[in-house]
Amino acid sequence: MDASPPFSVPRTVALVGLMGAGKSAIGKRLAVRLGLPFVDADDEIEHAAGCTIGEFFEKYGEAEFRAGERRVIARLLDEPPHVLSTGGGAYMDAETRALMRAKAVTVWLRADLDVLFDRVRRRAHRPLLRQGDPKEILGNLMTQRYPVYAEADIVVDSTAQPADRTTEQTIEALRTYLQTQPTGTPS
Repeated sequence: MDASPPFSVPRTVALVGLMGAGKSAIGKRLAVRLGLPFVDADDEIEHAAGCTIGEFFEKYGEAEFRAGERRVIARLLDEPPHVLSTGGGAYMDAETRALMRAKAVTVWLRADLDVLFDRVRRRAHRPLLRQGDPKEILGNLMTQRYPVYAEADIVVDSTAQPADRTTEQTIEALRTYLQTQPTGTPS
């Protein structure tokens, strides 16, 4: 099997979507397939802040978190192309969304409620889901966020199928998208 990347990606590929959509799982596989580094924005934010995202939220609040998130993502987008997994709320911030659209190819990993719930219900590290009925919270987030996520350059359905299959679909969608773009021109 040929291990070379299927094609060259001129800009960072930024994955957006709700928690449980597969941004990390698909992102890591996609990075390997494309021969690019994988970067998790949440990990980078925690490293820059010196605390967990939950602790940051508690200490400084969401507005300050979003400002820090924007700074970290802006720095990451100035680095050479890579696959970037972003937090579920990052793309909701208008300034962060504009930065991502200008400097990256954005890919929304869209998943339905049952798939998201199945993926996140066994994980205790989702503070947002501890504020009530997790399935109801996810449904509300879908209603709020899906219209904004739909602004992404590419939409790939993240279903209950194996992550490798979703990765293949993402690669094909990227290939198609990049073939329609003028060389070197951001979306």
